[in-house]
Amino acid sequence: MDISIIIVNYRGWKALDECLESIDSISSRTFSFEVIIVDNFSNDGQFPVFKQKYSKFTFIENTGNNGFSNGCNFGAAIATGNHFLFLNPDTKLTLEALETLLQTAVSHPEIGILSCLQINENSVFYKQNNLFPALGRFFGISRAIFRKLNKAKLEKRFNTTTDLFYPDWVTGAVIFISRNWFDKIKGWNEDYWLYFEDVDLCKKVSDLGGKVAVTRKATVFHQHGGASRLNVKTKALTKTEVIISKHVYISNQFSTGIQIYLQSLLIIGVLLEKTLLSVLSLFLFFIPKLKVNRLMLKNLSVYYFNALQKQTWISPRAMNYLKTKA
Repeated sequence: MDISIIIVNYRGWKALDECLESIDSISSRTFSFEVIIVDNFSNDGQFPVFKQKYSKFTFIENTGNNGFSNGCNFGAAIATGNHFLFLNPDTKLTLEALETLLQTAVSHPEIGILSCLQINENSVFYKQNNLFPALGRFFGISRAIFRKLNKAKLEKRFNTTTDLFYPDWVTGAVIFISRNWFDKIKGWNEDYWLYFEDVDLCKKVSDLGGKVAVTRKATVFHQHGGASRLNVKTKALTKTEVIISKHVYISNQFSTGIQIYLQSLLIIGVLLEKTLLSVLSLFLFFIPKLKVNRLMLKNLSVYYFNALQKQTWISPRAMNYLKTKA
């Protein structure tokens, strides 16, 4: 098997249906592929329906909503391909894109992780000039200042006409990686439940001397927020996990002294911001978006209390946290 396409789903059935329809129409005589859908225990009755509808694909049900990293590793464990394509359920794939990803990966063995251009429902291409978080550019303001001060250098790096360009990391929506590289970096880090696991994955490849690349020869449709932000409660949960994953990344990638500095700044900044916006939401109750901040403040208060009590930054939803409780 040349390629194993691995898709992790959690109650994103409408988007998944469109994704699988796009893959179902792909037929190639030059390479073979399989499709593995890992459902993170949606438990809403749709799993058997989709399993029957797309009977030529492999459906496996996870033990719970154990996170994106765990779902990816679960799918990879049963995959038979020489290459893995980790794909979001809110994407649409074409034969040309799949063929280009395989050909590029095979002809460039120095590339550890490969992605492609992504376009949304408004025909806007996603920016993919991503840099690894670092001490001087971890937060939004410092990152903006860094990019402004290094504008010429970054434009030279990313605004090229070559088929390939090389960001520090690529989004987990479309990640093409060989089995050899996947085994070398020991898969996805299950300290993360959602978000930043793609940054961590690319960092592991980079640390071992591999390149992270994007090919301009292929484009995949990717619906913005189509798989995670379904309602106010879900939006609050996913936005909370963004912050939690930042804490996890800091604890995994920085020295002790820098960790203390960044963790402290992140906690103070987040709590001040969410407290202020939560108070505003009481007066501006007619703005639904502000309600998200109240839910986030509640979620983060519980998380910080738990982190202090358990002495870990890992999200209580993440598999590596659940393993310590078992």
